[in-house]
Amino acid sequence: MPEPLLQAQALVKRFGGLIATDNVALDVMPREIHALIGPNGAGKTTLVGQLTGNLRPDFGTIRFAGRDVTRLPIDARVRLGLARSFQITSVLRDFTALDNVALAVQAHDGHSFRFLADVRRDRGLRDRAQEGLEAVGLGRRGETLASALSHGEQRQLEIAMALAGEPKLLLLDEPMAGMGVEESQRMVELLRGLKQRCGMLLIEHDMDAVFALADRITVLVYGRAIASGSPDEIRNNAAVRQAYLGGEAP
Repeated sequence: MPEPLLQAQALVKRFGGLIATDNVALDVMPREIHALIGPNGAGKTTLVGQLTGNLRPDFGTIRFAGRDVTRLPIDARVRLGLARSFQITSVLRDFTALDNVALAVQAHDGHSFRFLADVRRDRGLRDRAQEGLEAVGLGRRGETLASALSHGEQRQLEIAMALAGEPKLLLLDEPMAGMGVEESQRMVELLRGLKQRCGMLLIEHDMDAVFALADRITVLVYGRAIASGSPDEIRNNAAVRQAYLGGEAP
């Protein structure tokens, strides 16, 4: 059986008297979509902050791609192949879609952001950026300003930017936030297609999307993982339904 791509063990994070992460264990296998769900205030953001390096756990270990990364900074984890998208889109709205991805490619190559003109002249960067746009279904939108893209397209663009470094694992923070039904369905299909490229840890409140996409689901409540298993196991777990899913199977 393959080793987990990401493995967190016995993570604890306290803020004063508040235990935000309470002895949490979590793993993501290669090419797996693992969803992390829970009510607001469950500690999902705090947990992900520890996985990415934004926060240091008070106790426990995090291994990624075969290495102990518990004390590694964010940039070191990125170089190992960990990429994150955020709940609020972080695209550069006054630049084109292609420019956004080209700048992300440049940054992942280890360069600081140089003059935009350099990016626009570098055929290698632009070819790789175009490949990223194609991967997320925006191949024909490269010359469109990011501000002119729909909300769903901006989320697709953000994923193209995250893919610029050819990550082993994507941490996706509510990629369906603010989307209508059709946009959410397109995002589900996009993420399902990307599964062959990298593993994913998905934080999402859209339960239809979660149950359509996830291979496994972990449920977090008050900082503690109360259940982890297949979608069917989670759907039929009485404790999960009582704590989060409203008392009835979705």
